[in-house]
Amino acid sequence: MFETSKIDDADPAETREWLESIDSVLKTQGSERAHYLLERIIDFTRRSGAYLPFKPNTAYVNTISTGQELEYPGDRALERRIEAYLRWNAMAMVVHANRQSSEFGGHLASYASAATLYEVGFNHFWRGPSEQHPGDMVFIQGHSAPGIYARAYLEGRLTEDQLNRFRHEVGGGGLSSYPHPWLMPDFWQFPTVSMGLGPMMAIYQARFIRYIEHRGIVPVSDRKVWAFLGDGEMDEPESLGAITMPVREKLDNLVFVINCNLQRLDGPVRGNGKIIQELEAAFLGAGWNVIKVLWGRRWDPLLQQDTKGLLRRLMMECVDGEYQNFKAKGGAYTREHFFGKDPELKEMVANMSDEDIWHLNRGGHDARKVFNAYQAAIKHTGQPTVILAKTVKGFGLGRTGGEAQNITHQQKKLDDAALREFRDRFNIPVSDADIASLPYFRPAENSEELKYLQGQRKALGGYLPQRSDRAPPLRTPALEAFKAAARVLGRSRDLHHHGVRAHPDVAAEGQEHRQEHRADRAR
Repeated sequence: MFETSKIDDADPAETREWLESIDSVLKTQGSERAHYLLERIIDFTRRSGAYLPFKPNTAYVNTISTGQELEYPGDRALERRIEAYLRWNAMAMVVHANRQSSEFGGHLASYASAATLYEVGFNHFWRGPSEQHPGDMVFIQGHSAPGIYARAYLEGRLTEDQLNRFRHEVGGGGLSSYPHPWLMPDFWQFPTVSMGLGPMMAIYQARFIRYIEHRGIVPVSDRKVWAFLGDGEMDEPESLGAITMPVREKLDNLVFVINCNLQRLDGPVRGNGKIIQELEAAFLGAGWNVIKVLWGRRWDPLLQQDTKGLLRRLMMECVDGEYQNFKAKGGAYTREHFFGKDPELKEMVANMSDEDIWHLNRGGHDARKVFNAYQAAIKHTGQPTVILAKTVKGFGLGRTGGEAQNITHQQKKLDDAALREFRDRFNIPVSDADIASLPYFRPAENSEELKYLQGQRKALGGYLPQRSDRAPPLRTPALEAFKAAARVLGRSRDLHHHGVRAHPDVAAEGQEHRQEHRADRAR
């Protein structure tokens, strides 16, 4: 399967021979051997005096191929229903607040785009603190807080009254706009807003964990630090300001998950470029392990048919502004303006309906693709990992609700028609008569959904996020431990004050103390 190039080929037959040679190596000896040979060829060419420009990007496809994927371990039918309830309750929380006053604000679209990214983690990866494990640490993207509250509501940790007090904190009992342990000290572990604080704080948290492990203060464990970030957020100077440090320190306990929904506060993140490729170049250049999750499984059959590489080339050529149009304007538009750019590609989708084309999913909404990326991240050693997951901003809000449109980030309210569209898309059991009151939905305690949700968290050690300010007291050293140091310091200061040279015994005692101090620091 060979991709074509836009550069004119002076000798196609020779090109084909080289590609077939590499293809043979891939099939018989694997990708590592192919990579080694290519690196040797590039190195030889450069040493021979030829100029080869550096290209810090891989193809615009998933890093993990279909053939490398593991089977998904969970019950996706149940997980989809749970995820649908979470989406509904997160949306209802924000809309309820803004029905009282638009001043309350809040965000519908960020969690809508990231729900699958969070749920795969909650159901299969993130361990709660227990006697057996210290627990993973998860930095939640600030604008996704409504979805985390919605999950805590299904878990029974938050009440409906608390959901109704989203951003109503005066007088107590409300839910904070964004994650912050000062505001909700038993719930949030880390503050992650203003945007850009999360990435740098996660880096130093991962470093601190290794620091105290290496000094025997806590037992060594496989604890991970996960940071959920937005693609627009990565333009904040703090977001990329320290990304070389975890590479130098080999912090393979750190995982960044960047939700690349291609939109920010006021429009596209990179309308005329591709933010995922930019971020890949930055993180690869810094030395991170980069995993791209761009296309869901509904694209797999088309990619398998792409024997000439035409679809892959088109995926690389299209920019983010175009990708937003494809999602915002529907399947017929995508057929004409994406697949229609090449007659062979248009023929490839001739048997697909416009609805089928519109439902071709992005990787960040495909639980199996996300699971395999997370699994690869936790198994990787020697480097931090960044996962670049492509999603749709406002996924599920519908076209009237602003899905994939520039207004999506500022969307705070939905009318009854948009609510019905949302309900029908995710099969929420709310009647037409009740739709205007926008009720929260929580299944019965003995329902399959809640048993599954609670069981998955129990197997992983407990709820997240959670925060405890209780810590075992440190043993205070006896005063006798400080007598020698106090005596030496006292004499030295007194003699120095009077311009008197210290007695050799005192000097020796001070030297001994300094050596002990240096040894302690080294330990």
